[in-house]
Amino acid sequence: MGFHNRNHRDPIISDINVTPLVDVMLVLLIIFMVTAPMLTQGVDVELPKTTAQPLPQKTSPTIITLTRKGEVYVNGVKTGPVLLRQRMRKLAKMGGDVQVLLKADRRVSYGRVVRLMADIRRAGIKKLGMITEAGYNRAGK
Repeated sequence: MGFHNRNHRDPIISDINVTPLVDVMLVLLIIFMVTAPMLTQGVDVELPKTTAQPLPQKTSPTIITLTRKGEVYVNGVKTGPVLLRQRMRKLAKMGGDVQVLLKADRRVSYGRVVRLMADIRRAGIKKLGMITEAGYNRAGK
């Protein structure tokens, strides 16, 4: 136990300890470095092929992707059926030149694609298009 002099005051330390701040910043940096590539990944679908030419676009359309596993993405964000209907209704209420493009994997059943298209139309979307891959020939390859 040390002796304490009552007449002597301890000097006030006005330095900030930055070590914990640096530790937290480094952890956040690592987290962002790991998660950033996951956020920019696209949804991998194998598109059907066609000879049709793309239509000119005035505004950027909303793109709905249907994967082979049956997962639905709206502009790259995974969405459930209820949220999809809500987003489509919200888009339809905006009015104007709202366009939705459906990008379905060619291995998805025709019935599943048609059901999704019907859901989108029921939500009030009038302009619904399909995204395909160029290069279809008569042999179907």
